[in-house]
Amino acid sequence: MTDEVPKGSEPETSESLKAFGEVVKVFRKRAGLTQEQFAPQVGYSVPMIASIEQGRRLPSKEFVDRAEERLDAFGVIRAAAKHLTRRAGLAKWFEGWAELEPLAVTLYTYENRLVPGLFQTPAYARTLFEKQIPAMGDDKIESNLIRRMERASILTERPETIFSFIIEESALRRQVTSLEVTSEQLDHILTLSERRNIDIQIMSESRGHHAGLDGPLCLLETEENSWYAYSEGQRTAQLISDSKEVSILQQRYARMRAQALSVEASVGLLREIRGAL
Repeated sequence: MTDEVPKGSEPETSESLKAFGEVVKVFRKRAGLTQEQFAPQVGYSVPMIASIEQGRRLPSKEFVDRAEERLDAFGVIRAAAKHLTRRAGLAKWFEGWAELEPLAVTLYTYENRLVPGLFQTPAYARTLFEKQIPAMGDDKIESNLIRRMERASILTERPETIFSFIIEESALRRQVTSLEVTSEQLDHILTLSERRNIDIQIMSESRGHHAGLDGPLCLLETEENSWYAYSEGQRTAQLISDSKEVSILQQRYARMRAQALSVEASVGLLREIRGAL
């Protein structure tokens, strides 16, 4: 998979998102700033600024506050943000975490079910959506696919963010789709493993008890050094901000990093799994 959204699959938008983007653009130009100059002032990449101004990405509260302050917008940017409508393609329980993801300076993910969403290729993700119960209509599948690919862009748009992934070996060996799509998916993960800011570790099937047996887990740190956790189950999830609870989950993740295969051994096992297909 390339760094681009699949051809013919521009992210879904709304009139309120387009209007908000225009407001930001007008005030940015009023301040005499290019996107390249504005981006570091609010802590976002240039592609992210472009996406927001084009109405293709829902801005976070942090972006709204920073843009309002940096552009001295007389309260107009905050007022416009109050009328934003969310794009299709996100489960309601995932919205809070989705707003935090683009702000992460550190993002940790442990997954024991499937290939993590940020790693999924369009073909792999489409299979999951097409086989989901209850069944989805074609429009819903497309909007979900677009949103997932848009989320995954943070892996390439934020090279300064540190990403760590721990994936159960069984999740990588599980062929939820065709051999061709599975091969493409593993190739994509191997390509991502070459990025210096992405560490991928595999929890070996030979490992007995380990610290992640309670289920999937995500942790992230914002630029303000605030930590959040996210835990997901079937049709529900929990965004955790309580420092004591987050600390417990950080301890578990740290232990899992010691219990999983090393980064180098994990890449070797990935190649082995790919070669066996």
